[in-house]
Amino acid sequence: MSQKSTVWVVDDDASIRWVLEKALSNAGYAATLFDNAEDVLTRARRERPDVIVTDIRMSGTSGLELLEVLGDDAPDLPVIVMTAHSDLDSAVSAYQGGAFEYLPKPFDLEEAVALVGRALQKKALADSDSERAPTDSEIIGEAPAMQMVFRVIGRLSGSGMNVLISGESGTGKELVARAIYRNSLRSAKPFVAINTAAIPAELLESELFGHEKGAFTGAQEQRRGRFEQASGGTLFLDEIGDMPLELQTRLLRVLSDDTFFRVGGHQELTADVRVIAATNQDLARRVEEGRFREDLFHRLNVIGIELPPLRERREDIPALAEAFLNQAAVELEVEPKRLDGAAMQLLCEAPWPGNVRELENLCRRLTVLAPGGTVTVADLPSDVSTQSIGGESFQTWQRLLEQAAAERFARGEKDVLSELGPDFERVLLRTALGFTGGRKQEAARWIGWGRNTLTRKLKELDLD
Repeated sequence: MSQKSTVWVVDDDASIRWVLEKALSNAGYAATLFDNAEDVLTRARRERPDVIVTDIRMSGTSGLELLEVLGDDAPDLPVIVMTAHSDLDSAVSAYQGGAFEYLPKPFDLEEAVALVGRALQKKALADSDSERAPTDSEIIGEAPAMQMVFRVIGRLSGSGMNVLISGESGTGKELVARAIYRNSLRSAKPFVAINTAAIPAELLESELFGHEKGAFTGAQEQRRGRFEQASGGTLFLDEIGDMPLELQTRLLRVLSDDTFFRVGGHQELTADVRVIAATNQDLARRVEEGRFREDLFHRLNVIGIELPPLRERREDIPALAEAFLNQAAVELEVEPKRLDGAAMQLLCEAPWPGNVRELENLCRRLTVLAPGGTVTVADLPSDVSTQSIGGESFQTWQRLLEQAAAERFARGEKDVLSELGPDFERVLLRTALGFTGGRKQEAARWIGWGRNTLTRKLKELDLD
């Protein structure tokens, strides 16, 4: 009989240790439990497990400190870091410390066990830049799609590869670009941003590459372009999909051989620049249409990051709204506003075509115009409240229910409530749990159930 792979679980929460032990044991692993990192370090002097799963924030020695020691003593030992504090800094710190993977709480047990399996197949290498301290981040996101973005940023911290960030307008592409820059090896050098769509085509070449005196009418002196200004650092090219084809050719050359000429110049210059590009367009489609160079697309898209629209990460809206209200209060030197439950619910249900930028602008507007310290539904603009489920379109779901019931009655079906009733409760439960980030007791309060009722319903509806 083959020896079981050993997994050490480190967490000061007894319930987390218990559920992980059961899940790992059921998967065929031998789990050893620790409630503090000190005992792990003591035992690690005598023996080594195959994988360690550790919390970040614990009393005494933290998970990151444990990770640092293990990175020195056992760099090939894979460590999976878990934390309830799902932010970019935690992800970056974990990866820079040499973590194999980052697992935000609350997590799915199957996902945790699968991570252990992958860790056993591939040993993680300690990051050579683990000594560098993480920087503060403006990015907020507990949604799974944003956690994936955090993971990519963490993995890029020791790389100089070109990056293409795609997503709808207002999703925060420049914020992600700046986060990549701040956590990169080039963070001590300049970050230069340019919106290629905001500059006339006839001036964009000079903006990017500079020009010599007398190169064209009005060029009264030599000018350094953005590539020179960003030397040694990072150049962020926003709305790259709108760049004219002739300039795409020049940009491709820079990315291919790191050289360029100023407009009207004859001296070849070297570009020591990392390029991060962003677009709200489908570049692959523009390539098919002949409006974007395929070779340039592949040069830019070495690493691709897709930012989700706000409607696909609604669980982040409460934290984002609070942060934007606090930020606006600081800028305007007033007390921060707070949203009541009904107003927050409407924000969480609104369509947000302008994404995070639209939410930020709304919070600035509320800070100025809302009369009291607490923002109510009456304070929200009509374009938010009437487009959400809780506004004028509230009757939509009732009409759909009426139509569904009528169709079933017309087919001669009986006991329709036994089918539609559970479906209604499933939607209500999923929405409440998504809104509370999976916190069952809080979700029960939103619905109006007791905790025991919610637990029973989860099992009855196969949602547990």
